Amino acid sequence: MTSAEADITQWLSDHEADMVALLEDLVNTDSGSYYKQGVDAAGAVIRKFLEARGIACDTIPIESHGDAVRATVSGASDGGNRPIVLMGHRDTVFPRGEPERRPFTVRDGRAYGPGVADMKAGLVMNAFVLAAFAALGGAPAPLVGLFTGDEEIGSPSSAPVIARETKNARAVFNSEPGRISGNVVTGRKGGIFFRCTIIGKAAHSGANFSDGASAIGELAHKITAWHDLTDMDSGITVNVGLISGGQSVNTVAPEASCDIDTRFIRLADRDRLVTAITGIASHSYVSGTDARLDILGEFKPLEQSPASAEIFNLYTKAGHDSGLTIAGEFSGGCADSGIPASLGTPTICGVGPVGAHVHSPDEYMELATLVPRAHTLARTILRLEQAI
Repeated sequence: MTSAEADITQWLSDHEADMVALLEDLVNTDSGSYYKQGVDAAGAVIRKFLEARGIACDTIPIESHGDAVRATVSGASDGGNRPIVLMGHRDTVFPRGEPERRPFTVRDGRAYGPGVADMKAGLVMNAFVLAAFAALGGAPAPLVGLFTGDEEIGSPSSAPVIARETKNARAVFNSEPGRISGNVVTGRKGGIFFRCTIIGKAAHSGANFSDGASAIGELAHKITAWHDLTDMDSGITVNVGLISGGQSVNTVAPEASCDIDTRFIRLADRDRLVTAITGIASHSYVSGTDARLDILGEFKPLEQSPASAEIFNLYTKAGHDSGLTIAGEFSGGCADSGIPASLGTPTICGVGPVGAHVHSPDEYMELATLVPRAHTLARTILRLEQAI
């Protein structure tokens, strides 16, 4: 172990209680994706922590969702080096008031609360790794901490910010929760969320049935056709998860809508899938109906490149030196890590502390993994010269 590694791992170990305190503050800050005020309040908690340690922060305004917070720590050597980006999102999937109903608690070595694993523990880890390098004179290359606010709904506003910050980065570490196995994520599906809105024509379902054009009937045809696009062998799935429509039981439905979730493994499959979904949306099965299709959010797939594989190998060795056994896993879930990966930037996901049951009332994070995962990330940053 180098002296730099010894110093930074000791610093992180000495601040374990402070990490848990910051995690409690963040979990108890209500920050559902559509609650901009709360997501920005979570950003203010992070910014206050970082600025108190002399770390420069910028707020990138976003009108419709939570602002992005960008923190920078200068490189100890060549400040012109490409940056290393530590990413994470502040928003959660939970409704307003959830932290009041289920505040941060600790039981049997596990931390509980809305978003504790996905991914407020990862935000805490990133913040403390930035603080450790700042306290000890900087990193081998400039560090950028990017804390965004709308990942859970497909990053409709943050995606351009992430792309801009990661396009020319040296490496990207996305601190989504580590798998319950202790592994990190080396591959993820991409996904697109669509909404299809159908307009038909109302008519009395008994007296004037033939005068109507059923939007619900049209939607039923489309749903069947969309679901038929699923190809499990290729890793492509299409799921209509929400539907609504109609006026009354005795009225031919004048409107209907649905939300569609699509998943795919390879970026090369994306355009083909969009073309097929759009074609079904534009085809009229019931005469007199019209449809509109909108993209609500999109994730790029995380496909492991040779450069990403090199960093992953470096990360697993750093994990071993931190007392961890880490392998790579594929996840069907989507994340912002697909954005830098699709741009060719070496990327690893799921490097945050280990957690499970995310998006549920049983979500938890293993407190014993908070410091070792921070050690692993810091060691990897120090050793990047060996890989790229």
